[in-house]
Amino acid sequence: MSKNGHDFSVGDHVVYPAHGVGQVQGIETQEVAGLKLEVYVITFDHEKMTLRVPTAKAKTAGLRPLADTGLVSKALTTLKGRARVKRTMWSRRAQEYEAKINSGDLISIAEVVRDLHRAENQPEQSYSERQLYESALDRMAREVAAIERIDREAAIAMLNKSLVKATAAAA
Repeated sequence: MSKNGHDFSVGDHVVYPAHGVGQVQGIETQEVAGLKLEVYVITFDHEKMTLRVPTAKAKTAGLRPLADTGLVSKALTTLKGRARVKRTMWSRRAQEYEAKINSGDLISIAEVVRDLHRAENQPEQSYSERQLYESALDRMAREVAAIERIDREAAIAMLNKSLVKATAAAA
Protein backbone atom coordinates (compact mmCIF):
# COMPACT_ATOMS: atom_id res chain seq x y z
CA MET A 1 0.00 0.00 0.00
CA SER A 2 1.31 3.39 -0.92
CA LYS A 3 0.81 6.56 1.05
CA ASN A 4 -2.45 7.41 -0.74
CA GLY A 5 -4.13 4.17 0.36
CA HIS A 6 -3.75 2.60 -3.08
CA ASP A 7 -1.65 -0.37 -4.11
CA PHE A 8 -0.13 1.62 -6.98
CA SER A 9 0.91 5.23 -7.53
CA VAL A 10 1.08 7.40 -10.63
CA GLY A 11 4.20 6.49 -12.60
CA ASP A 12 4.34 2.88 -11.33
CA HIS A 13 4.86 0.14 -13.89
CA VAL A 14 2.30 -2.61 -13.42
CA VAL A 15 1.44 -5.90 -15.11
CA TYR A 16 -2.10 -6.58 -16.28
CA PRO A 17 -2.48 -10.28 -17.17
CA ALA A 18 -4.08 -9.91 -20.60
CA HIS A 19 -1.95 -6.97 -21.78
CA GLY A 20 1.42 -7.16 -20.05
CA VAL A 21 3.37 -4.15 -18.78
CA GLY A 22 1.66 -0.79 -18.52
CA GLN A 23 2.17 2.40 -16.57
CA VAL A 24 -0.23 4.04 -14.12
CA GLN A 25 -0.96 7.49 -15.57
CA GLY A 26 -3.45 8.58 -12.96
CA ILE A 27 -6.14 7.71 -10.45
CA GLU A 28 -9.55 9.13 -11.36
CA THR A 29 -13.02 9.07 -9.95
CA GLN A 30 -15.65 8.33 -12.57
CA GLU A 31 -19.37 8.09 -12.34
CA VAL A 32 -20.81 4.87 -13.72
CA ALA A 33 -24.56 4.24 -13.55
CA GLY A 34 -24.89 6.80 -10.77
CA LEU A 35 -22.11 5.26 -8.69
CA LYS A 36 -18.78 6.91 -8.04
CA LEU A 37 -15.95 4.61 -9.00
CA GLU A 38 -12.25 5.15 -8.44
CA VAL A 39 -10.07 3.78 -11.24
CA TYR A 40 -6.41 3.40 -12.14
CA VAL A 41 -5.74 4.82 -15.60
CA ILE A 42 -3.10 2.54 -17.14
CA THR A 43 -1.49 3.06 -20.53
CA PHE A 44 0.08 0.33 -22.62
CA ASP A 45 2.33 2.15 -25.09
CA HIS A 46 3.08 -0.95 -27.17
CA GLU A 47 -0.65 -1.52 -27.76
CA LYS A 48 -1.51 2.20 -27.93
CA MET A 49 -4.22 1.49 -25.39
CA THR A 50 -5.52 2.96 -22.15
CA LEU A 51 -7.23 0.77 -19.59
CA ARG A 52 -9.26 1.86 -16.58
CA VAL A 53 -9.26 -0.63 -13.73
CA PRO A 54 -11.39 -0.01 -10.61
CA THR A 55 -8.99 0.41 -7.67
CA ALA A 56 -11.14 -1.88 -5.52
CA LYS A 57 -11.01 -4.65 -8.15
CA ALA A 58 -7.35 -4.27 -9.14
CA LYS A 59 -6.17 -7.32 -7.17
CA THR A 60 -8.96 -9.61 -8.39
CA ALA A 61 -8.36 -8.40 -11.96
CA GLY A 62 -4.80 -9.67 -11.55
CA LEU A 63 -3.09 -6.27 -11.63
CA ARG A 64 0.31 -6.68 -9.99
CA PRO A 65 3.60 -4.84 -9.55
CA LEU A 66 6.60 -5.81 -11.68
CA ALA A 67 8.28 -9.04 -10.63
CA ASP A 68 11.15 -8.78 -8.18
CA THR A 69 14.70 -9.74 -9.15
CA GLY A 70 14.37 -13.15 -7.46
CA LEU A 71 11.42 -14.03 -9.67
CA VAL A 72 13.24 -12.76 -12.76
CA SER A 73 16.23 -15.00 -12.07
CA LYS A 74 13.83 -17.93 -11.52
CA ALA A 75 12.22 -17.15 -14.89
CA LEU A 76 15.66 -17.01 -16.58
CA THR A 77 16.49 -20.38 -14.99
CA THR A 78 13.19 -21.72 -16.35
CA LEU A 79 14.33 -20.66 -19.84
CA LYS A 80 17.48 -22.75 -19.40
CA GLY A 81 15.42 -25.82 -18.52
CA ARG A 82 14.54 -28.65 -20.87
CA ALA A 83 11.47 -28.03 -23.05
CA ARG A 84 8.46 -29.98 -21.86
CA VAL A 85 6.13 -30.61 -24.75
CA LYS A 86 3.07 -32.71 -24.02
CA ARG A 87 1.97 -35.28 -26.56
CA THR A 88 -1.50 -33.76 -26.86
CA MET A 89 -3.09 -32.24 -29.94
CA TRP A 90 -1.68 -28.86 -30.98
CA SER A 91 -5.02 -27.09 -30.51
CA ARG A 92 -5.15 -28.20 -26.86
CA ARG A 93 -1.49 -27.22 -26.25
CA ALA A 94 -2.05 -23.88 -28.00
CA GLN A 95 -4.94 -23.14 -25.61
CA GLU A 96 -2.76 -24.00 -22.62
CA TYR A 97 0.07 -21.78 -23.89
CA GLU A 98 -2.37 -18.91 -24.50
CA ALA A 99 -3.74 -19.31 -20.96
CA LYS A 100 -0.20 -19.24 -19.53
CA ILE A 101 0.67 -16.08 -21.50
CA ASN A 102 -2.53 -14.35 -20.35
CA SER A 103 -2.06 -15.44 -16.73
CA GLY A 104 0.47 -12.63 -16.34
CA ASP A 105 2.69 -15.02 -14.35
CA LEU A 106 6.32 -14.53 -15.38
CA ILE A 107 7.29 -18.17 -14.72
CA SER A 108 4.36 -19.50 -16.80
CA ILE A 109 5.29 -17.14 -19.64
CA ALA A 110 8.93 -18.31 -19.39
CA GLU A 111 7.71 -21.92 -19.71
CA VAL A 112 5.93 -21.05 -22.97
CA VAL A 113 9.05 -19.29 -24.33
CA ARG A 114 11.19 -22.29 -23.34
CA ASP A 115 8.80 -24.89 -24.79
CA LEU A 116 8.28 -23.10 -28.12
CA HIS A 117 11.86 -21.88 -28.65
CA ARG A 118 13.56 -23.27 -31.75
CA ALA A 119 17.30 -23.18 -32.35
CA GLU A 120 18.67 -22.76 -35.88
CA ASN A 121 19.28 -26.51 -36.22
CA GLN A 122 15.72 -27.47 -35.20
CA PRO A 123 12.69 -27.98 -37.47
CA GLU A 124 10.67 -24.96 -38.59
CA GLN A 125 7.74 -23.81 -36.44
CA SER A 126 4.19 -23.62 -37.70
CA TYR A 127 2.68 -20.14 -38.04
CA SER A 128 0.58 -20.52 -34.88
CA GLU A 129 3.57 -21.82 -32.87
CA ARG A 130 5.61 -18.84 -34.04
CA GLN A 131 2.80 -16.42 -33.08
CA LEU A 132 2.52 -17.85 -29.57
CA TYR A 133 6.30 -17.87 -29.15
CA GLU A 134 6.60 -14.23 -30.28
CA SER A 135 3.73 -13.23 -28.00
CA ALA A 136 5.26 -14.93 -24.95
CA LEU A 137 8.78 -13.63 -25.71
CA ASP A 138 7.44 -10.09 -26.16
CA ARG A 139 5.43 -10.23 -22.92
CA MET A 140 8.42 -11.52 -20.96
CA ALA A 141 10.87 -9.08 -22.58
CA ARG A 142 8.67 -6.07 -21.79
CA GLU A 143 8.55 -6.98 -18.10
CA VAL A 144 12.28 -7.70 -17.90
CA ALA A 145 12.97 -4.43 -19.76
CA ALA A 146 10.85 -2.43 -17.28
CA ILE A 147 12.52 -4.13 -14.29
CA GLU A 148 16.08 -3.79 -15.59
CA ARG A 149 15.38 -0.31 -17.05
CA ILE A 150 16.63 -1.38 -20.49
CA ASP A 151 14.85 -1.35 -23.84
CA ARG A 152 12.85 -4.26 -25.24
CA GLU A 153 15.59 -5.30 -27.70
CA ALA A 154 18.21 -5.50 -24.93
CA ALA A 155 15.78 -7.59 -22.86
CA ILE A 156 15.17 -9.95 -25.80
CA ALA A 157 18.94 -10.32 -26.24
CA MET A 158 19.21 -11.17 -22.53
CA LEU A 159 16.44 -13.80 -22.81
CA ASN A 160 17.96 -15.25 -26.00
CA LYS A 161 21.28 -15.67 -24.20
CA SER A 162 19.55 -17.92 -21.64
CA LEU A 163 17.73 -19.82 -24.40
CA VAL A 164 20.93 -20.36 -26.42
CA LYS A 165 22.73 -21.71 -23.35
CA ALA A 166 19.86 -24.14 -22.85
CA THR A 167 19.91 -25.32 -26.46
CA ALA A 168 23.69 -25.70 -26.44
CA ALA A 169 23.51 -27.73 -23.23
CA ALA A 170 20.82 -29.98 -24.69
CA ALA A 171 22.79 -30.63 -27.89
